[in-house]
Amino acid sequence: MVYSSKSLTKGEDTMNKKELVNEVSKYTGMTKKDVAEIIDAITRTIEKTVGGGEEVSLTGFGKFLSYKRAERNGRNPRTGKTMKIKAKKVPKFRAGKDLKVNL
Repeated sequence: MVYSSKSLTKGEDTMNKKELVNEVSKYTGMTKKDVAEIIDAITRTIEKTVGGGEEVSLTGFGKFLSYKRAERNGRNPRTGKTMKIKAKKVPKFRAGKDLKVNL
């Protein structure tokens, strides 16, 4: 699906959820309510899967995954003191070939 920048709110270069629902609804002929429910289900599933340590791969589009960020030194911006920032898992997205080609 190719969307037109005309579908975006004037002055913005980011498509929000409402605009995404409108575009998908136009493209598929489904109701906005049904499209919104599907998008919610997809995002919840990706969150649950990636949060559980697994990857979600959509061939051509990209891959959602989590990785462990190592412990590192940082600086408190208020005091300037050096401090340790704990290791943690963070989400990551790797764009697939089709997405990269269409950018």
